Amino acid sequence: MAAQLILGLSILVTLHELGHYLAARAFGIKVEKFYLFFDAWKVKLFSFKKGDTEYGVGWLPLGGYVKIAGMIDESMDKEQMAKPPEPWEFRSKPAWQRLIVMVAGVAMNVILGISIYSFYLLNYKQYYLPNEEVTQGVRIGELGKEVGLHDGDRVLAINGKSFERFDDLLSTRIMFGATLTVLRNGQTMAVQVPENFYKRFYKSATGTFIGAGDMVFQVTGVVEDGNAKAAGLMAGDTIVAVNGEAVSDEESLKQTFTSNKGAIVNLRIRRQGGSMNLEVPVSDEGLAGFYYRPTFSIHPDYQKKAYSLGAAIRYGTSDAFESLVSNAKGLRRIFTGEEKASESIQGPIGIATIYGGTWEWAKFWYITGLLSMILAFMNILPIPALDGGHVIFLLVETVTRRKLSDKFLERSQIVGMVILLALMIFAFGNDIWKHILN
Repeated sequence: MAAQLILGLSILVTLHELGHYLAARAFGIKVEKFYLFFDAWKVKLFSFKKGDTEYGVGWLPLGGYVKIAGMIDESMDKEQMAKPPEPWEFRSKPAWQRLIVMVAGVAMNVILGISIYSFYLLNYKQYYLPNEEVTQGVRIGELGKEVGLHDGDRVLAINGKSFERFDDLLSTRIMFGATLTVLRNGQTMAVQVPENFYKRFYKSATGTFIGAGDMVFQVTGVVEDGNAKAAGLMAGDTIVAVNGEAVSDEESLKQTFTSNKGAIVNLRIRRQGGSMNLEVPVSDEGLAGFYYRPTFSIHPDYQKKAYSLGAAIRYGTSDAFESLVSNAKGLRRIFTGEEKASESIQGPIGIATIYGGTWEWAKFWYITGLLSMILAFMNILPIPALDGGHVIFLLVETVTRRKLSDKFLERSQIVGMVILLALMIFAFGNDIWKHILN
């Protein structure tokens, strides 16, 4: 977990600060320091100097920074700011150039996020199911029933817009509420997904909502010394039938084992592209000793489509901005009291937990791409000490054609740093508290 967190943060922070660095250099602004992680109290792991810039790695892995000459930032270098402005300083440049320097870090994170999402689709996901292929309609689980969908519905549009990928029905554009246009028994009608649907969805398996084929059950783990493991069942297997019959829903699966207490059931499973039958004894309590999650197969008549480079970039861009919008919606819900901050905000420990203890490159890149978009969004918030705070001040200067005083900027920087420190303490404390509770 720690290794993935540090590598992910290193990539995100380095490229974010590189955006500021390159923009500053492009306008002839001197950059005094470029640090990955913070060298708090001037303690650093190593550093070297090339030209006018000191490059290094600090000991505190909570971010990074570039120290741009003539700019009021977290370094609070009052001695430099007391001197007359130099032509190579940030404060000597026109407002539009300073604005570009400020937004360059966020822009770099957005570009990185889009690139990672596109790379993920092209190299890991590779194929998608076109919605037009789902000619026999959808299959639904318990969550689908709650929303008002029926088996056999054909979903034609999301919020009035047609869509190409069937997986878009599992995206965040659905989770925060949407209107689905469906074709049912030859008639077109609207099905409303409630705004708080994400609460139910994220606490359940995706297989409880909607799919393009029969419901199957993926084995997520087996009990040591249990009947299932002794029979050869393994995590990752997919159960497609029990006693020769397809199981249509989770309740039917449970009922099958309950009605076969003390007997043997025949499980038809798929494993690594092949299939086999396993004879699994059922205990007197109706248990076989394995864990599972419901999911949906894809109808054998449906043809998947490979992501081309253009399609991967197009959909990668769409997915990246969708993640940004969903985070904005989530933040709004925290401020309006619809969500608890303690349940929604993740600190470094929480992020490390999301990465997980097993190194899977597909998962690593997906989470890193998501974090890149979140970092872009958080940095553009209008909080002093963040890029967004500087942007607001520069926009005010552009409109009024008057520079804000150094004293005002210094005090705003202090206020922003206090806010960020409080948020950081809350995030760390919240992570630790949730870890204790779990």
